[in-house]
Amino acid sequence: MPRRRVVLLASAAVAVVAVLVGLLFFVPSDDSSHTSAAPTTAGSAPLSVGTTSAALPTGVPTTGTVHLPAGGTAELIAAQVSKDGTMSVPDRLDQATWWGATLGAPSGATLLAGHVNWQGRTGPFAELWQDRVGQRVTVVDNKGRDWVYRITQMVTVAKADLPNRAKQLYGLDGDHRLVLATCGGEFVGGAEGYDDNRFAVAELVTRP
Repeated sequence: MPRRRVVLLASAAVAVVAVLVGLLFFVPSDDSSHTSAAPTTAGSAPLSVGTTSAALPTGVPTTGTVHLPAGGTAELIAAQVSKDGTMSVPDRLDQATWWGATLGAPSGATLLAGHVNWQGRTGPFAELWQDRVGQRVTVVDNKGRDWVYRITQMVTVAKADLPNRAKQLYGLDGDHRLVLATCGGEFVGGAEGYDDNRFAVAELVTRP
């Protein structure tokens, strides 16, 4: 299986600092199809929606931990962005990629992208399909400090519609927000795998 990755998506009308992260693809590891909102057997595949040159903003830590409302946790790994604009996604279920703004930044999105499942096991980010507005997400940075965010939106976006929604959801402009992302929906096969992405958008309520 090739290394899982996400390709950064850029708009010609947006500066490099507003580079957008593309969607996550998850492809089943067997021949069965799923119609549940949060599938139970999946892998991931690369996205090919265009490339751009980009770098992770200064100050994003290489490690940290996210604690989700229902108890799921994942170690945070700083995104590695290559010269062709691709961003790696960890293979492990207990890890998630961190891309974008720093915690508590004046503006822009902090994006945490994790697998919904892998090789028959459900990942912590699968709970995004059950999480609700008003619940809290805690991000512990690499200095052990807690940043608490409150979910303000739960958004399901069809992958076909994501290019039109990407800047609004996780661009590096606008109000600061934490955005958690995974995939799911109906398994449609082929390169797309599952047909939806699931996002939790949250506002900062408590800083260290």
